Amino acid sequence: MLKPLPDIAESIDDAICHKLSMWPEEANDLLLIVEAISRGDLKLVLVACAKAVSENNLLMARWCMGELRGMVSISGEPIQRLGAYMLEGLVARLAASGSSIYKSLQSREPESYEFLSYVYVLHEVCPYFKFGYMSANGAIAEAMKDEERIHIIDFQIGQGSQWISLIQAFAARPGGAPNIRITGVGDVSVLVTVKKRLEKLAKKFDVPFRFNAVSRPSCEVEVENLDVREGEALGVNFAYMLHHLPDESVSMENHRDQLLRMVKSLSPKVVTLVEQECNTNTSPFLPRFLETLSYYTAMFESIDVMLPRNHKERINIEQHCLARDVVNIIACEGAERIERHELLGKWKSRFSMAGFEPYPLSSIISATIRALLRDYSNGYGIEERDGALYLGWMGRILVSSCAWK
Repeated sequence: MLKPLPDIAESIDDAICHKLSMWPEEANDLLLIVEAISRGDLKLVLVACAKAVSENNLLMARWCMGELRGMVSISGEPIQRLGAYMLEGLVARLAASGSSIYKSLQSREPESYEFLSYVYVLHEVCPYFKFGYMSANGAIAEAMKDEERIHIIDFQIGQGSQWISLIQAFAARPGGAPNIRITGVGDVSVLVTVKKRLEKLAKKFDVPFRFNAVSRPSCEVEVENLDVREGEALGVNFAYMLHHLPDESVSMENHRDQLLRMVKSLSPKVVTLVEQECNTNTSPFLPRFLETLSYYTAMFESIDVMLPRNHKERINIEQHCLARDVVNIIACEGAERIERHELLGKWKSRFSMAGFEPYPLSSIISATIRALLRDYSNGYGIEERDGALYLGWMGRILVSSCAWK
């Protein structure tokens, strides 16, 4: 229950009151915050707290954090749930503990089946991953429709679920399935499971198949690790992974552009890109906080519509699949900030500078995805523009997909 306005004013630390008496403009800010608290305007209080943190106004920041603790809840409305994780990020930033919290959240990830079950549910209730995988697979299938020997490199293969439908599609191709090789970059323990899973599937559908595992970070992958062979049509997949690579704003090595140039040197027939449409890479802290608030508010609201508030796994899904990213964006800087999203316009510049040309997505792909969205809330929308596809929630674009050659 929110405290009435007079009680909030009386609870302010004497030191803050003294400081505000010396700087009247801060008194005006405080009045706005007190009024926001009284009417439960969580967004405004979050922004005020972030502003205080950005200005190193420790008294104001800590007071806002104290008030926010009574306003957020990991089991409340979407903004309350997101607010809880954004507050955690602000506290970590103030304490310079963002990196340790990010690593802690990583280490708290449940092992194998439990964590995968959370990811699976998120994939099912929100179309963001299916949108990305279907659009990328559609571009690869179109580019490879006449090829007999195909090699696909996936720089973040995860559980390999993206390739199940593509292998099935190639199996149904008139004239028989092509020879397929998939090179997966990822963690060695996961790659073993993915290899067995995809080999079993290919055998079931009578598809000639080989799997090449590369167990090293994407930025350390070299040409010789990829086993590119003459006579194979090459496709490369970047799904939700390039934003994890540091660029020129972090490292002189600029792993982001370096990897694109290396891939271009392999002369791929098609390269697919799927990324979150969010601008958090080089933005200063406060604009980055505002962008994160806008982006993840839409994300949490879309989850709320598809997953009942009392769903027992919803908290786990948000904590293990989303909270870590939110905390990292807000609390970390430099090399410690792993989540560095860019808008598609910036990605287009990077691909063009690396020597790529756009590969327009077929209208069949957008039609297929529109059909997919009929199974979800009508709050989702798809937009086709300048050869790319965009998926959004209530007018806020969240994911973009495009292809290059």
